[in-house]
Amino acid sequence: MVSVGIDVSKGKSTVCMIKPYGEIIVGPMEVTHIESELKDLVKVINGLNDDVKVVMEATGIYHLPVLTYLKESRLFVSVINPYQMKQYRSQGLRKVKTDKADSIAIANYGIEHWYALKDFVASEDKYNELSILSRQYRHYMRLHVASLQELTHVLDYAMPGIKNQFNSWNPENGKDKLADFVEKYWHYDNICKKSERQFVESYLNWARKKGYHPNQNKAAKIYSMAKDGIPTLPADQTTKMLVIQAVEVLRRVDETLSTILSRMQEIAKTLPEYSVVRSMGGVGDILAPKLIADIGDVRRFHNSKALIAYAGIDPPPYESGQFIGTNRSMTKRGSSAIRKTGYELMRVLKTHTEPKDGAVYRYILKKEAEGKPKKVAKMAGLNKFLRIYYARVMEIYNG
Repeated sequence: MVSVGIDVSKGKSTVCMIKPYGEIIVGPMEVTHIESELKDLVKVINGLNDDVKVVMEATGIYHLPVLTYLKESRLFVSVINPYQMKQYRSQGLRKVKTDKADSIAIANYGIEHWYALKDFVASEDKYNELSILSRQYRHYMRLHVASLQELTHVLDYAMPGIKNQFNSWNPENGKDKLADFVEKYWHYDNICKKSERQFVESYLNWARKKGYHPNQNKAAKIYSMAKDGIPTLPADQTTKMLVIQAVEVLRRVDETLSTILSRMQEIAKTLPEYSVVRSMGGVGDILAPKLIADIGDVRRFHNSKALIAYAGIDPPPYESGQFIGTNRSMTKRGSSAIRKTGYELMRVLKTHTEPKDGAVYRYILKKEAEGKPKKVAKMAGLNKFLRIYYARVMEIYNG
């Protein structure tokens, strides 16, 4: 048997081929990520006339070209978790960190864990597409938060306190009430120039035109805030430019978020599990595609515990002699995306009345009644939710 260890970096990889007892038969050698060199690598591997397994470490997106080409060449390729490989490398007393040494270590890992290695199985294209869209959604959501903070900062100069009166971007309808309002009334002086009756009438007309609820009491409150407020920037062209530009940036980010979310919903609705996931308590049109995207194809998990571990919310057992640890925290060694989406789901579930599918809702209440902090109770609820999720989705595929 031959273990082919590949240490992947950006644009190139270092390859080492080892037989049992550490006998190096090829390499370490460098291979760039172009078709001609990968083709030569496959020829070398096929020419070994032995049972060959390729082992590589997951490195973000850098290992994907090599992985894709080798799988298309029908080779056995096992992709190892980086943390697992790091633990294996750190066994020695003397730490050596070079590409050649890493490729040898990866190849040795393949020999030592030969029978435990699993051949990589690619997810369906829809799951991959959802995963990429979900990653982009999280990226633009961070930009949304930063853009909203910048707009709020400018408004604290021109319209102090106005941020608390309006919600920002609503993913359900794609509207941003705060941005729409300050685009029209970008300084308190623009409000104070009118009488209260004139502003209230103007506000109500604006709300109807934009599709918002025309609330007369809110208009009167805003007028009172404008009268009592103390802007620290004048109502000049510079201030107007700062507010309008901040609004435009926020709006462009919001439009991108809406486009990505709409595409995620389109793809998710074509998957067999969508209707089941959508019917679960707390899962709406927004969270359903995000949840499916972050979890991916559940068929790659051998049981629900594997999914829990992948999410990083499993409390591992801890025993030594007669001591058995019971107060264990979750590992957080897993997908932070699932934890964030899951916590958002638990928060939505808890802030509404008990749904028809209320098992998780009642479980959270039970944990809170036991004295658990609210965050701990929600994460315990997420643990139960993922177990139910796994069982129901697998029932579809196995049925």
